[in-house]
Amino acid sequence: MILILKNGATDEQIDHVIRRVEGMGLQSHLSRGTYRTIIGLIGDESVVNKEALLTLPGVAQVIPVLPPYKLASREAHPESSVIDVSGVKIGGGNLGMIAGPCSVEDRDRMMRIAESVCKSGANVFRGGAYKPRTSPYAFQGLGEKGLQILREVGDRFGVPVVTEVTDPRNVELVAQYADMLQVGARNMQNFVLLTEVGKSRRPVLLKRGMSATIADLLMSAEYILSEGNSNVVLCERGVKGFDPSTRNLFDVAAVPVVQGLTHLPIIVDPSHATGRPDLIPPCALAGLAAGADGVHIEVHDCPEEAKSDGPQALLPEQYEQISHQMRLMADLLGKTISPLASSAGGSTPPKPPTEAHA
Repeated sequence: MILILKNGATDEQIDHVIRRVEGMGLQSHLSRGTYRTIIGLIGDESVVNKEALLTLPGVAQVIPVLPPYKLASREAHPESSVIDVSGVKIGGGNLGMIAGPCSVEDRDRMMRIAESVCKSGANVFRGGAYKPRTSPYAFQGLGEKGLQILREVGDRFGVPVVTEVTDPRNVELVAQYADMLQVGARNMQNFVLLTEVGKSRRPVLLKRGMSATIADLLMSAEYILSEGNSNVVLCERGVKGFDPSTRNLFDVAAVPVVQGLTHLPIIVDPSHATGRPDLIPPCALAGLAAGADGVHIEVHDCPEEAKSDGPQALLPEQYEQISHQMRLMADLLGKTISPLASSAGGSTPPKPPTEAHA
């Protein structure tokens, strides 16, 4: 349920409304928009007396919210959210261009790849320090050493870094190094992990699970939002299909569907969706044409030597070509590729931990 307040409602009236609804055992979520202020109610709505709420000073309307994802819904937050990742904006006409290797490898290689993709227009660098793999014998990532390399890369090129967190016990550690936390497809419904990243306050990149519906994705986002972290970016990375021609089925229609249901930004990941370098460029452009708020692409300077997912990575020169095409597409759509914080006066990236944590 949401309460729409009258234009000109005072802070005292707003505080009074919040005290009343919280006195009913409900949680409240205040959203101040350009044109109106909304209070979202979370909890057992059977205890709510709608007529009583309408009598409160400052309340204009009381509207039931049908979707179970109350905080993520458009009804609760009509304006599109803009997520700030250390100065790089995603959403609201700002495109996030995330690029980098599947996993963090040696320092020199990460520096080379980061320099290349940043010159080509990427504004967020990605790399996995912890890798959830189907086989327990496959490369599992470098752990904290990988986080240290990733942070060094980010500081060197003034680019925000995003990396996956796989264990609730590691959320605090990863948040000390990364500007953005990724929850991967395999962990989309790891509710303990979602709760912990919600408490972290770091921006979160939440990937759609391989067999998850759009409603499932939004309910997972709700876990993060309900902990007070409103900085969530969704990611369409393909779902399981029956045709082996591609790694997954790239559900490009999910982009406009999601945007009709939620205020949260959504980007596309054609690398995991297709698993084929030849399909990544056209699917990236298709995602932008469908309205995506950014594109996530894997890039490696020698895919045959990659520790993981080498076959689906673009070479740096291939990324340069598609990046140019994406800039043209952004101009055509009237959108902006958010510049790096170092050139836009953005916020400062997180500092690496002290020696006690290293």
